[in-house]
Amino acid sequence: MNLLQLLLILKARYKVILITFLITVTTATVVTLFLPKNYTATTSLLLNYKGMDPVTGMVLPAQLMPGYMATQNDIIQSRNIALKVVSQLGLDKSEQAQMQFNQSNGSGDIKNWLANLLLNNLVVRPSKESSVIEISFKSADPNFATVIANSFAENYQQTSIQLKVAPAQQAAGYFGQQIKTLRDDLEKAQSRLSAYQQEKGITNPEQNLDIENMRMNELSAQLSMVQVAAIDSQSRSSNAQRSALDSPDIVSSPTIQGLKSDSARADAKLAELGQRLGKNHPAYRSAEGEALKIRSQLNEEAQRLSNSIGNSASINQQRESQLRAQVEIQKKKVLNLNRLRDEMGVMQKDVEVAKKAMDAVTQRYSQTSIEGQSNQSDIAILNPAIPPTSPSSPKLFINIVLGAFVGLVLGLGFGFLAELLDRRVRGRDDISIILGVPVFAVIEGNTSKTNQNLLLGQARKLLTSN
Repeated sequence: MNLLQLLLILKARYKVILITFLITVTTATVVTLFLPKNYTATTSLLLNYKGMDPVTGMVLPAQLMPGYMATQNDIIQSRNIALKVVSQLGLDKSEQAQMQFNQSNGSGDIKNWLANLLLNNLVVRPSKESSVIEISFKSADPNFATVIANSFAENYQQTSIQLKVAPAQQAAGYFGQQIKTLRDDLEKAQSRLSAYQQEKGITNPEQNLDIENMRMNELSAQLSMVQVAAIDSQSRSSNAQRSALDSPDIVSSPTIQGLKSDSARADAKLAELGQRLGKNHPAYRSAEGEALKIRSQLNEEAQRLSNSIGNSASINQQRESQLRAQVEIQKKKVLNLNRLRDEMGVMQKDVEVAKKAMDAVTQRYSQTSIEGQSNQSDIAILNPAIPPTSPSSPKLFINIVLGAFVGLVLGLGFGFLAELLDRRVRGRDDISIILGVPVFAVIEGNTSKTNQNLLLGQARKLLTSN
């Protein structure tokens, strides 16, 4: 079938097409006029992303996630928010709602039934290029549609806050219990440390250790000095005992020097008298006795000085032993203080660890407590819903356009169907197709009606037989 045949068919069946088109458009118009009018109220919400939590100051990247807007869409259309809307507006207490629920043979709870009805008429449209979400509700009453749309927006705000606050409140409760446990551990650690200090009599271990170290250093220095003095005095004592009159300590004594001078004079006088007098002479004997007396005094004085040097060496040795014993005692005391300091340091470390753990948990508890009490939301109502002045459906113009399109399609369909049921010759191409022979010539001019009818009758018979 070519275009010419198609146009000939449309021309021949224009009445069927036109009637079908007019009936369809008229039906769509009448149905549109008699359909109940519905009004749609829309509330616009702005998800105000600031990038930082107003309480904790932490960066919140959740709004940048690809599924964030879709998640908010699902939350708005959740049964939880629909039930809150029903409870907030008291729809379940309405006599009309209860009567409709009973007439619909509804099973279960009337609140769930009403929530399903609200969700069926609710439309949520998130913006693709911004953080704005539109909540639309359709109803026959414009005021009711406005109230429902605004109620969904308000309950969505509150639910968003609750979803953010509830985990913080649970965390605050957990941290509160942990604080009690950590406080008990800190008190036990501090009690052990205090009891240990009282038992050992420690007030300031670092200061005590410094004092004892200074005392030990002083004793060590004194011991070193006494050891040097003991070695020196021992050497002088040994030298004095071997040869008293040759010892430098004895020789340097003024008394010894004086006695030596007197002994030398007495010996010189005795030698002089021995040259002049005999040994039995009374003067000689007197001088000899005086010389012996002076020599005896010299020996006695040398022996006394030697004993004094020996006593000094003995005293130095005794002081050395005493200081050595004191150094050993002081060393034990310092070592004991070091051990006590180490043991006390372990206990102090336990106290510090317990205190740090408690401080960290206390900080987290304060933060989560503030978060749990926060009523701030990053969702703001941009444009609250207002009662619509014109119905959103049915739309007369759109329905007429759709009716015209459907009527045109149906008209064409019915026209082609009528042509198939009652096939006719519309032109010379049809005759060529029916007879199966080419058309050699077309005779133009006035032909008799009888010849024309004859040709059409033969063509119809051939078409019917085929």
